[in-house]
Amino acid sequence: MTQVDRLANNEPALMAAAGRAVARAVIRRYVPCRVVVLAGPGNNGGDGKVAAAYLSTQGWPVNILPVASATTEDIAKADLVIDAAFGAGLSRDIAPSVADLLRAARRVVAVDMPSGVDGATGAVRGYAPQAELTITFFRLKPGHLLYPGRAHCGEILLRDIGLPDTLLQHIRPQIWVNNPHLWSLPARAATSHKYTNGDVTVLSGTMPGAARLACAAARRAGAGMVTLHSETPLIPSEAGLIVRNDSLETLIADERRTVWVCGPGLGVTQAGAKLAALITAGKTIIADADALTVCTATPEKLRGTAVITPHMGEFTRIFGPLDGDKLTAARAAARTTGAVTILKGPDTIIAAPDGRVTINDNAPPWLATGGTGDVLTGIIAALIAQKMPVFEACCAGVWLHGQAAIKAGPGMIAEDLATALPAVMFE
Repeated sequence: MTQVDRLANNEPALMAAAGRAVARAVIRRYVPCRVVVLAGPGNNGGDGKVAAAYLSTQGWPVNILPVASATTEDIAKADLVIDAAFGAGLSRDIAPSVADLLRAARRVVAVDMPSGVDGATGAVRGYAPQAELTITFFRLKPGHLLYPGRAHCGEILLRDIGLPDTLLQHIRPQIWVNNPHLWSLPARAATSHKYTNGDVTVLSGTMPGAARLACAAARRAGAGMVTLHSETPLIPSEAGLIVRNDSLETLIADERRTVWVCGPGLGVTQAGAKLAALITAGKTIIADADALTVCTATPEKLRGTAVITPHMGEFTRIFGPLDGDKLTAARAAARTTGAVTILKGPDTIIAAPDGRVTINDNAPPWLATGGTGDVLTGIIAALIAQKMPVFEACCAGVWLHGQAAIKAGPGMIAEDLATALPAVMFE
């Protein structure tokens, strides 16, 4: 956005449009009340001053207070504070005196970003207020989507202030919000059959339930053939699930078996050798759970996998404590392993080795329950098996996973996700 502002080279008009957008949002959501605009020295403060002027013409009692001269008493008297102190471009912790001002605010509307939230990373730099509403412009910033910043924004409104989309052609951004505009699900030809719709093999071990969840998701996501490999006799509860007890070497030798899920419920004693065997055979591998645990402090063991799906605990065990922010860490992990890295959480990050990144924002809180990660792995495996490019398949899988959870609703368990999946894939 800094580059966009520089290329646009029309600061007064943009500031006027931004300020009006803030004022109109306030008018639509609040009844007239005593408003204080806490104005910083930069463009963010300028936006706030324009908003104050517009509100004043509509009969609202407004007072503009520069950050340098405001007092906590001034702020506490206001019914509503428009936070126009720093915005998204914050590069250092806010001063304790400014934090005290923000703490004194009873209700906050933020211009661009709540002051104290780093717009590039979502980190809180010292302190950030809890905004009820955040109005931002042209495009969202990572800090609107990444926690903890996302939690401080309240409702987010994205407003057009006259910046042309063509500016992005000069900047070529590499970070997007994950949504269906970025990818297309596989289309089936009228003449297709099960052997042309992709083959997924899921390794099973000490906890076959996890592997079964992955299989169910892969089948629902469109894979033509899904096989559960178990070294011990296993009777499937699902009528259409194929179970093979052959040696792993026998199945690896079958060239039709290109996409493999390695890790869910496999057990760490088996995961290392089986992961290495698949990598040596040049298979397309989605590594999760125990296949990640067995690579603790040795990320080089994951080179040759196509996708890795760690949650934060697994991620730090493999790659060490975060050195900087989550976006940077996920990108570095993708470069190190050569695998698309899905750093799972409420703000899941999907990072490709070439630097492309999406941030997913549709996961409901009730998705955080045991087994849902196994379902995600199965969805992604099925999409890759149907010839979707790996990065796009990962983005689609994460988004569909969130939408299926929304469809299933609060109280869902992992088994419900596969059942809900067809409705969100084809709605």
